[in-house]
Amino acid sequence: MEKENKANILQQPLVIINVGLKDFAENLEAQEADVIQVDWAPPAGGDQEMIDLLKDLL
Repeated sequence: MEKENKANILQQPLVIINVGLKDFAENLEAQEADVIQVDWAPPAGGDQEMIDLLKDLL
């Protein structure tokens, strides 16, 4: 990528994709940032035994 193109990227408006804490997205929105909040949770609530059972099903 040319040096000029890199500088142009930094001048573009940001859109932040937040995966995780909703408070983080809310703080960014309070600063008038464009934020997309992704509601994600670990499979099976993070229970490794349940995750292993689910993997066996697939």
